[in-house]
Amino acid sequence: MGWSIGYDNNWSRDIGYGVPAYCDYPGCNKKIDRGLSYVCGGDEPYGGENGCGLFFCEEHREFHSFRSDESGLYCKRCIRHRAPYKPKPEHPDWIKWKLTDKSWEEWRKNNPEEVIKLKKEI
Repeated sequence: MGWSIGYDNNWSRDIGYGVPAYCDYPGCNKKIDRGLSYVCGGDEPYGGENGCGLFFCEEHREFHSFRSDESGLYCKRCIRHRAPYKPKPEHPDWIKWKLTDKSWEEWRKNNPEEVIKLKKEI
């Protein structure tokens, strides 16, 4: 199984290293992707047991060890056991891709309400 494109039911959004995104830290608009190398949670899918599963640039994740077997990079809120940040909206590059690329044609046909929502975000 690859991690290029998937879906996170918890945050109701596309994830994977093929999904361009903004860092989820408030006020940061650095372009990253939603791959495992940017996820809060020690590079574990969906954030593992201790991460929120949101995505952060290198500046907004810190190394932390909850236990010796649960070390990794986490956002400041997870390290402090606080509620997660609010996730950022989709990156315009990703919206354009979903709305125009042939590989997403069937998805667009099957999800007209989502297509309308994405068009409003541009």
